Amino acid sequence: MNDFLKENERIDELYSNEVKIIQNPNVFSFSLDAVLLAEFAKVPAKAKSKIVDLCAGNGAVGLFMSHKTRGKIVEVELQDKLADMAQRSVELNDLTNKITIVNDDLSNAFEHIDKDSVDMITCNPPYFPDIKSSKKNPNPYLAIARHEITTNLSSILEICEGLLKTNGKAFFVYRPDRLPELINVMSDHHVMPKKLQFVYPRMGKDANIVLIEGIKSGKKGGLKVLPPIYVYKENSNEYTSYIREVLYGKNK
Repeated sequence: MNDFLKENERIDELYSNEVKIIQNPNVFSFSLDAVLLAEFAKVPAKAKSKIVDLCAGNGAVGLFMSHKTRGKIVEVELQDKLADMAQRSVELNDLTNKITIVNDDLSNAFEHIDKDSVDMITCNPPYFPDIKSSKKNPNPYLAIARHEITTNLSSILEICEGLLKTNGKAFFVYRPDRLPELINVMSDHHVMPKKLQFVYPRMGKDANIVLIEGIKSGKKGGLKVLPPIYVYKENSNEYTSYIREVLYGKNK
């Protein structure tokens, strides 16, 4: 198994679905955001389904969704090292017949994926705007993953609008403080917000993650807010039963 690894890399596992993933803290490691997005997304199961994960990083979201579908998953990632990690994780899990890694700029997505052909999209976009005065991580890999240096919400939603079939769905994980902007940009690109779910560190704290579902060419209105998710039990650093199940599976 070590044959899959390069310098500073390790293999972690999402025990709930027995997926192994190559991580490198100096380049990129997935967070709970990716796990929750993969869980939140309503993945079509049929074999003819086409699923796309944008801003894929080391492939975590696509890998974590792979057990939900018999269809094909395409993951698009700009950064060479991250795409390489993702490709080796796909091979590590014997998923080369299901998952394809595209190492290219998001703006070139239509060169790899036909327009109006995708049933579902997931995306964990960069959370922070690219403001010149803002402090960015000196690590360029982490800076690009976290800040809108190479893409932004409008560009991502333009790609989503172009790739999705009519009534196809898009799922995002984002920061609550930018939720109004995300909803506006989704609506501008005819990906109508339909479901919201807030994630809180624990009861009594402000939400720090939001999950949102949109439907291409969906009707306006009808937005549903789902019950909250709490990560930790009250006054404790122990995961709630929901988070434990998502990470480790039932009865763990």
